[in-house]
Amino acid sequence: MNFVGSHILSVDQFDRSAMEQVFSVADEMTPYALRRRITRVLEGAILSNMFLEPSTRTRISFGCAFNMLGGEVRETTELKASALAKGESLHDTARVLSGYSDVIAMRHPDAGSVAEFAQASRVPVLNAGDGPNEHPSQALLDLYTIRKELKSRDRGVDGLRIAMVGDLKYGRAVHSLCKLLSLHDRIHYKLVAPPGLGLPGDMVERLREKDHQVSEYEQLEMGIDHVDIVYVTRTQEERFPSQEEADRYRGLFRLNQAIYTQHCEPNTVIMHPLPRDSRAQAQELDDDLIENPNLAIFRQTDNGVLVRMALFALVLDVADEVHNHAQPVTWYTAKRFT
Repeated sequence: MNFVGSHILSVDQFDRSAMEQVFSVADEMTPYALRRRITRVLEGAILSNMFLEPSTRTRISFGCAFNMLGGEVRETTELKASALAKGESLHDTARVLSGYSDVIAMRHPDAGSVAEFAQASRVPVLNAGDGPNEHPSQALLDLYTIRKELKSRDRGVDGLRIAMVGDLKYGRAVHSLCKLLSLHDRIHYKLVAPPGLGLPGDMVERLREKDHQVSEYEQLEMGIDHVDIVYVTRTQEERFPSQEEADRYRGLFRLNQAIYTQHCEPNTVIMHPLPRDSRAQAQELDDDLIENPNLAIFRQTDNGVLVRMALFALVLDVADEVHNHAQPVTWYTAKRFT
């Protein structure tokens, strides 16, 4: 895959070689993300963050990653704050914004919208989530996290056993991660979802056609035993036709320490793309898991900055120049940050 000047719209663009390239560059970004060094390789470059759907960590992560490479960020954070609310087309918005930017990260509530936007853009566009469709950078950071977690246990991704729990119908992070994992060998997907929220049938068939094992469950306890990873996702309330329908699924699957101890292997890693629903009646991950060392959700968010730094560096063709524009950090002290 040639990253330079390319849009990043779908994980379907990636093969294993491209993934390895992203992860290798992400590893190189570690001292910058940890504030041990500063690089100005993208000084003067502008990222337009177009987030037309609510977002906290993805939006800030993209902006943080660009800032850490020395670039500047301009943000639009609501659909109603953009000219799209006045009836402007995605085509016209793309033509205008790409004249102001060197790269654009975009989130939009409609499937396929980011690809439509990218067709008219004169600069690279990174898909930060298009409705229930895809979330490629999330899938990359999730797989990067899985690799790091398994490496600490002297394991690789081939032969992975992963339970995916919750709203698998509308969960775009799950869709993208399933596709990315399918590039590996002998993956066992254990799909745990209530009736009506299972992984789309065409995606299940796609996984099976690639000789992966797919098992489907409606009971949490049966689905999470004998796995390396439990990947939990919230009910995507904003995708449902009505709040009443969404409420039917709220809180159906809830992982707590007691269930984990009884049904999971001792080193099973717990992941979640976040945000997790912290309302008492809706929690997917109980607060009593916070002290569990296998809870990797905040390691995931840290890894997201590394992966997005890597994507920017590759797309803007500066991956080989990052260290040439680096200098030590003088204001950082270990006493201040732990």
